[in-house]
Amino acid sequence: MAPVLADPVLAVDDLSVTFPTEDGDVRAVRSVSYSLRPREVLGIVGESGSGKSVSSMAVMGLLPRNAKVTGSIRYRDRELVGLSDKQLRSVRNNGVGMIFQDPMTSLNPVFTIGWQLAEAYRAHHTVSRKAAWAKAVEALALVGIPQPARRATQYPHEFSGGMRQRVVIAMAIINDPDVIIADEPTTALDVTVQAQILETLLRIRDETAAAIVMITHDLGVVAGMVDRVQVMYGGTVVESAPVDGLFEYPRMPYTVGLLGSLPNPAVLGRRLTPIKGTPPSLINLPTGCAFSPRCPLVIDACHTDEPALTPADGRDHFTRCHRWQHLATLRRPQDLFAHDEIGVLENPAALTAADHDLPVAEDLAVVERRLRSGERPNR
Repeated sequence: MAPVLADPVLAVDDLSVTFPTEDGDVRAVRSVSYSLRPREVLGIVGESGSGKSVSSMAVMGLLPRNAKVTGSIRYRDRELVGLSDKQLRSVRNNGVGMIFQDPMTSLNPVFTIGWQLAEAYRAHHTVSRKAAWAKAVEALALVGIPQPARRATQYPHEFSGGMRQRVVIAMAIINDPDVIIADEPTTALDVTVQAQILETLLRIRDETAAAIVMITHDLGVVAGMVDRVQVMYGGTVVESAPVDGLFEYPRMPYTVGLLGSLPNPAVLGRRLTPIKGTPPSLINLPTGCAFSPRCPLVIDACHTDEPALTPADGRDHFTRCHRWQHLATLRRPQDLFAHDEIGVLENPAALTAADHDLPVAEDLAVVERRLRSGERPNR
């Protein structure tokens, strides 16, 4: 007998966010939908300005007053769109917690860490200050901060960047939320600390059964952590799939470009293949597919008709592309973004060879070729 899936704790349906400006309406988010069940991790990826963070701020009810939000956001069958700020306070942190990108802007520098955590807990529970302080120390211990009772008496400036990020995570989970939204939680952290932060989030998921929305531009983070991925471009979802399916069988040229821009040890010595061009203006979106001005597979229909998000290859894989079937036939889709003009000089640093005080750096592939032929690399 197949297991019965739990009901979604968060369901977003056809969410759109528009900001009116003097230059026109900014269509920051367009028709975004997803659902989350307990312990599920959803990754939302895309370039800056693709609408990732705005969609999460809409869920939290933290957008400016001039933002026009349409669609549906349901937390445990309670509709959140249209609620007042006062009504949303019972949902924030208590039901849906958020980890913000910069911990220094999320923490008050004049209060101790323990005081801030205790106040976050007391905002949703009628408890004594002593009980709230004990809960704050417990939250610090849960996120892996050593000597939590002592560190709770310290101030944010006495913590390292990674430790401050753990404090922000503790702030998000102290009220045992059902959903944790993590907005770029590993930005500006070194690789070792990034791994510790991600491990902390997964451990908290296992211990509290919370669902997680991971918003990031780092596909490496996505590969090692999430269950499903949504790729956003031009304010909307252009591909959605289980993480393995997305990495192995991308069905949207934009996704192929993102994957091709990642450093890959298998192609050591070769240059990355960036996507030419820039993201579209959210005020003047192009007609048809938003990615058409940058797409190597573009046809006339791409300029006139925006494709719907349709199934590709399987029930759980969706793409917003007219040409996904053609893309599926390509043996090496990453070659779509290869450019002859990138790296035409085998040794760009040789241009400085006239100055003998400057070191000459050669491309790794060139050095390897010299070594195989018995030549000495340039000094």
